Amino acid sequence: MTAEEIIATIVTAVLLVVGCLGVIVPVLPGSFLIVVGLLVWAFTVQAVEGWTVLVVGSVLAVAGMAASAVLTGTRLKRRQIPNRSLLFAAVGAVVGLFVIPVVGIFVGFFVGLLLSETARQRDLRTALESSWVALKAAGLGIVVEFACALAASTVFVLGVLVLVATA
Repeated sequence: MTAEEIIATIVTAVLLVVGCLGVIVPVLPGSFLIVVGLLVWAFTVQAVEGWTVLVVGSVLAVAGMAASAVLTGTRLKRRQIPNRSLLFAAVGAVVGLFVIPVVGIFVGFFVGLLLSETARQRDLRTALESSWVALKAAGLGIVVEFACALAASTVFVLGVLVLVATA
């Protein structure tokens, strides 16, 4: 491997790690960073291994994003949680991010949704139930997207090993 390829491999590995963390802590564009990292590596190595890793890894990352959105959206629609409540949840998540490090995004999401649902339904018990369902739906989406991000990262590691072994 050339020095340029080694640097691109290191940069890609860092982007994949940050991308995986970004899926868990949704402040960073997790799956997007993974695809960018794979693009950097594929265009730098200019080999079959790079293009294969780019295609397979990108499909996995995009599938994770799509599955996360579909799973979360389906559960929220089934529970009839309106977009207004989700907007309050998003605002709460942003506020929580700055108030409570690491877990504040989830606490803020829950509190924002709970306040909005309590105002809408005028029943704390029902609002708690729908907020809990929304939190579980978001968690399920994160787990699925994270699994796909890890799979894409594994494809990259295997691609690097094949490239090094055949060089």
